[in-house]
Amino acid sequence: MSDTTASRTPLKVLVYSDDVNTRKQVILALGRRPHPDLPELEYVEVATEPVVIQNMDAGHISLAILDGEAVPAGGMGIAKQLKDEIHQCPPVVVLTGRPQDAWLATWSRAEAAVPHPIDPLQLAEAVVALLRARVPATTA
Repeated sequence: MSDTTASRTPLKVLVYSDDVNTRKQVILALGRRPHPDLPELEYVEVATEPVVIQNMDAGHISLAILDGEAVPAGGMGIAKQLKDEIHQCPPVVVLTGRPQDAWLATWSRAEAAVPHPIDPLQLAEAVVALLRARVPATTA
């Protein structure tokens, strides 16, 4: 392929929610490649807190999207734990119950907050900004 970005290794994005529909909404909103400057995204769908921790500890995740409304473990609490316990933790986006909950995402040390219902443009904007900071630019 002549496109150097197409040959790059996919970025792994962890999507956590106890609700399969929320996970599907996130994946549909972002698609395989939310921006041409970024490699394709590969999703790791997770429904429980222990599996989030296991995947994040493994070190292969580029970005985590955590549902702040998930039960029994909410994404904001998990985000705070990840930021406290993982050295150089990847960026975290928290899905909040409403826009007014953005301050809680700040407490959790998440780099971005996107409210439910998920706005595909707002989510993609947040994800692209965070991933661009982690992916070296390529020259075509």
